[in-house]
Parts: sequence; structure tokens; C-alpha cells
Amino acid sequence: MKKLGFGLMRLPYTEDKTWGNIDLEKTREMIDAYMAEGFTYFDTAWVYHGGFSERVFGELVAKRYPREQFQVTSKMPLWNMKDPAELQKTFDEQLKKCGVEYFDYYFLHALNRDVFATAEKLGAFEWMQKMKAEGKIKHPGFSFHDSADALEMMLSKHPEVELVQLQINYIDWESDNVQSRKCYEICKRYGIPVSIMEPIKGGSLANIMPDAKKKFTDYNPDASVASWAVRYCASMDNILVVLSGMSNMEQLKDNMSYMKDFVPLNAEEQECVKKATELIKSTIAIPCTACRYCVDETNGGCPMKINIPRMFELYNESKRYGIASFKWHYNEELKKTGNPAECVECGNCQGHCPQGLKIIDLLKEVSSAFSS
Repeated sequence: MKKLGFGLMRLPYTEDKTWGNIDLEKTREMIDAYMAEGFTYFDTAWVYHGGFSERVFGELVAKRYPREQFQVTSKMPLWNMKDPAELQKTFDEQLKKCGVEYFDYYFLHALNRDVFATAEKLGAFEWMQKMKAEGKIKHPGFSFHDSADALEMMLSKHPEVELVQLQINYIDWESDNVQSRKCYEICKRYGIPVSIMEPIKGGSLANIMPDAKKKFTDYNPDASVASWAVRYCASMDNILVVLSGMSNMEQLKDNMSYMKDFVPLNAEEQECVKKATELIKSTIAIPCTACRYCVDETNGGCPMKINIPRMFELYNESKRYGIASFKWHYNEELKKTGNPAECVECGNCQGHCPQGLKIIDLLKEVSSAFSS
């Protein structure tokens, strides 16, 4: 299996409200191009695109390609579950939406210590083994957002896990918060393959500061900035697949150009990444990946309709290039969305942030910066 996975989390949009604003025609073209080049792995989840991602996969992949020509992963949303019966009900609905009789890989979604406690209470790991015995899950696992210690605890209790999905990229590799390297090394020690999410950190590593970009272009002017981030991840051993949430054909074609016949980073390229990382880290104010879990309506959303990822994006850009250049964009955004100054501090966003960001405090910081 080729190592580039198609993450169905950031699909192209249209103004049509059908299918959750997903542009089906552009998505179909991208899927067909991806499959034509021999790529086969798709990653979706119950919550992606407000619940429409799985339906899109069923419509554009499962209905149109033989089952043996693709692998698909989906995930169980445990956050608000109270009754073990909800596991089977949700899973059956996912199979129906995805148009498949089994999942090649299936994850308990976004485990941290709190969600793991819910999983244990519901018997979710045991339930996955039951689904495996019935042939409905080929390889059970979980996606993960917490400390390395938490991961070690989970794997020690459940050595039957066959795959773990981790957030790994060259910025988060030595992060005290994400702990990518430490988590990766624990999976290696347990002999469990890794699926990588956020290799481009929500797209932010495709648009980096000029000085860091120059480290890459000086070495290879023909390689995209994003390619360095994806290849960095794919160069590791014990990696099953590197996911990319591609939003247009240009991104897809670029990814496929270097992942079709993948060549790992050499020592000089690794050094380029190291130097670029040092430069980029000095400018990141808020390590948001724009996953949008904080504002997703299926998670409860933001009662004040604040576009939190966009506000953080503008703030980060203002730190790189100066606040004056982005005040206009900030004020234009306020015409369409809630004002960070009006946050009611309900905490719903923080409860769903995979990065563990203190969003309430950060919104105050953003509001203060752009109001001064």
C-alpha cells in the first residue's frame, strides 16, 4: 500500500447546502485521480464535515470501486456516549453511510485520558474485538491526543490494539504539548504501526515564513514546501500511512508527484528540515491545526459563533508579518462571525481541542491584540 492516505476532513466546498456544502464534483475528480495513480487508503470519521464525510465516501468511493481496490478507516465518537448500546448503533450507521460491510481499520476517536475512561466504561475495546471476530473490523485501534504517559497506559492495558493514529510533523516532533516523538517511540516499542495525521499541521507547514522556506528552496527549488513536511513523516519506519486532508486538485497532484514512488529524506534534507523548524518555531504564537473540532456543530459548536480557527490563523499571521497588515482582515471576519471579545467562557471548545489549547484565554489575547 502506498503511504499517502486521503484524509476526508478538508474536502472542497461549494455554496450548495446539499451534502454539507461539500463540492461532490471536485471531490469525485480528486478521488478518481488518486485511485488512478494506485493510491488506496481513505480516512473518515463520524464528525468530519458535520457528519457528511462518511456519506461522501460511500457515494464516491464505495459505490464506484470494487471493495478490494481500497482501504477505509472510520472512527467511533465516544465523547457524549452513556450507553454501551450506542456503540453498535453508531457503528451500524457508519457501515451504512460508508457503503461497506467492514472497515479495514477502525479507531476509537481522539482518545485522551477522559475519553479513554469513557471507552473503558462502555467496554469499547472489547466491543471492537467482537466486531473483529465478526469480520466487520479488520484492524482495531485508536487515534490519540494526549501525553506519552497516557499512551503508554492505554497500550499496556490494551495490547490487542493493531494501529495508532498520531499527530506527527516536524514542528510537533519535540513539542512538550503534543509529544510526537515520545508517542511514536512508545508505539515502536510496543510493535504497533502508526498512521500519521496532521503532517502539514492543518496546512500551516505549506505556508511558512520566507526565511524558513528559503532553506527548502535553496536545496531543491522544484519541491513544494508541503512536500518536505509529508516526506519528513513518511521517511520514518513503522509508518503505515501519512494522511493528507487535501482540499483541491493542485494539492492532490503535488502530494502524488513525490509519494507515488516515494524516496525518504536524505541526511542533507533532514538538516534542512531541522533548520527550518528552528525558524518557524520562533514565530508560532498559537499551535492551532484548524481541525475545527472546537466549532463543529456535532460537538455542540460555539454558542457565540466565533470562528476560532480563523481568529487564531489571523493572530499567527500578525505575529509573523505585523499586526497592521491583518487588522483589516480581522475586522472583515467580524462581519461574518462572532467576536472573540464576546466569548461566554462556556469551555465547550476547550473540551474538544485535540491540542489542549486554553482557547478561552487565547481568544482574550487575540481580541486585545486586534483592538489595541
